[in-house]
Amino acid sequence: MTGYEIFWPLLAHVALVYGLYALLGARRAKMVRAGKIAKSDYRENRSEPTESLAVKNCLANQFELPVLFYACCILLYVTEADNMVAVGLAWLFVALRYAHAAVHVTSNDLRYRSPIFAAGYLTLATMWIWLAAWMVMG
Repeated sequence: MTGYEIFWPLLAHVALVYGLYALLGARRAKMVRAGKIAKSDYRENRSEPTESLAVKNCLANQFELPVLFYACCILLYVTEADNMVAVGLAWLFVALRYAHAAVHVTSNDLRYRSPIFAAGYLTLATMWIWLAAWMVMG
């Protein structure tokens, strides 16, 4: 290991966030071109069209639980607990975020989205437990 492996999943999540911003912009532009909303309506953003609302909500979701992911990864690195187990968990969390986002911006079906979210939630909890155990044992 080079010592920076824990940061690759972080960068992969950053790529997801930028991709969602691009998708949001594209869907909003489509709504403006279709005449479903005026460009100026986005200033206050009180009536987001359904087509872009799911992306907006998905994007907001990337700044909730993932904030704890970023903190955990940095602490894993600082405490030198960023071994293969931690890196594997980090990649799993990010993969689940991608899956969650894919469902969120397409069907938005809670039958699929909720279990994926729960799996990510538990994966992140495991990362925090790993960090705590590492610090207790170290």
